[in-house]
Amino acid sequence: MTAKVLLFINGVPPKTFPDLESYSLIACSDGAFHYLKENGFPLAQLDFISGDFDSHSGKDENVYQEKFIYTPDQDKTDFEKSLEIIQKKGFNKVDVYGGSGGEMDHFLGNLTVAFKFKEDLKITFFDEYSKYFFAPNNLVLNEVKNRLISLYPFPSATNVFTKGLNWPLQNETLDITNRIGTRNFAKENEVQIEFEKGNMVVFIGNKELT
Repeated sequence: MTAKVLLFINGVPPKTFPDLESYSLIACSDGAFHYLKENGFPLAQLDFISGDFDSHSGKDENVYQEKFIYTPDQDKTDFEKSLEIIQKKGFNKVDVYGGSGGEMDHFLGNLTVAFKFKEDLKITFFDEYSKYFFAPNNLVLNEVKNRLISLYPFPSATNVFTKGLNWPLQNETLDITNRIGTRNFAKENEVQIEFEKGNMVVFIGNKELT
């Protein structure tokens, strides 16, 4: 099993938690610590909690003081600082919960942070509606029939080819200022996505469309 990290950050809390046994390391930002505590997360399974801790006080937090990693740099977000710690620990695959929802500037900021790390970390975001990630130039998705598939250029992707989508692309360019590829869906169980240059975020819906 590939070693991977589960990271919670301070967006909308997940309604359910993933299987914790499938992760080699579990961490959160200090903002996410509050919603984990409120929603019955087994806090003892956290390996570290990163942040400036200006919102922390009280006996409950003091119990986990040894897991706090103080990161006061105000020029970086808590998400970015958490990823730096994860990278230094030698991991390269990260599942992120709490990356979207709420104030949308946080969501866009989190995408930008993920972009900065995309060469070194495979980061996948999960929320109530979908999972999403920066795609490699050649990508195959399995078991996705009738699911929403959105291709979002960041800011552009050239010579895009897809197979298995309801509206296929044939060597076309997607650009944030001209044409994007959102709200498509898979008509086959297997979807192929290729592009020559640029960057693209792929969103995969959690549920089949009806």
